Amino acid sequence: MLLLTVMGLVVLVPPVVTLFNRDSTVFGVPQIVVYLFFIWLVLILGTVLLTHYLAPDPTAPREEGDG
Repeated sequence: MLLLTVMGLVVLVPPVVTLFNRDSTVFGVPQIVVYLFFIWLVLILGTVLLTHYLAPDPTAPREEGDG
């Protein structure tokens, strides 16, 4: 999880984001917008995959109805 957080921070710092601030477009959308939404989607999907495969916290209190 830490790796995902650090990678998200690295790809969203202004020097890296400005690399994609060009006049080109992708289907009429500026390249920087496509980059930011793509990174956002990758971070969300990475978080979903990690939380799906990580074991639940054994010290967390169990709520009624939890298996």
